Amino acid sequence: MIVREYEKDEVTVHKAPLMLMGGIIAASLVLTASVTFGLLPREAVPAEARAAAGVKAAEARTLRFFDEADGTVRVEDGASAEVLARFGPGEGGFIRATVRSLVHQRRIRNIGAEVPFTLTQWDNGGLTLADPVTGRSLEVSSFGPDNRAVYANLLPGKGEVR
Repeated sequence: MIVREYEKDEVTVHKAPLMLMGGIIAASLVLTASVTFGLLPREAVPAEARAAAGVKAAEARTLRFFDEADGTVRVEDGASAEVLARFGPGEGGFIRATVRSLVHQRRIRNIGAEVPFTLTQWDNGGLTLADPVTGRSLEVSSFGPDNRAVYANLLPGKGEVR
């Protein structure tokens, strides 16, 4: 049997990958500094972009979300308490994920569920789920037409752009 002995400290790394990693880190730092010092524009904020373009709200509804004992998520109208939808276990993954992220922001601030969320459809077709308490919002339209349709079906006019 042939046995090769290696020295314990024999670890070799090629210089090319290290140089590439260093270049990526340097480029990231340069781009970050460029945005920080105003050399490059910051990412667009949807609310500011809508205001600049004169986009108005076409429809809005307040929503409350409840976890039921059997794992179902119940969606109610924030004003009338009318049940708009139910998503059983294994259903409504997009609703669960988006609402969970907004509720998490409330929990870390010790804010309860007294104030409902607001779902707004804009006259350009955009759809936003916002939390008026924390100021956080999600541009639902950014997640594709299928996920947008889930929320659009919760609007009074079923999400049709007028």
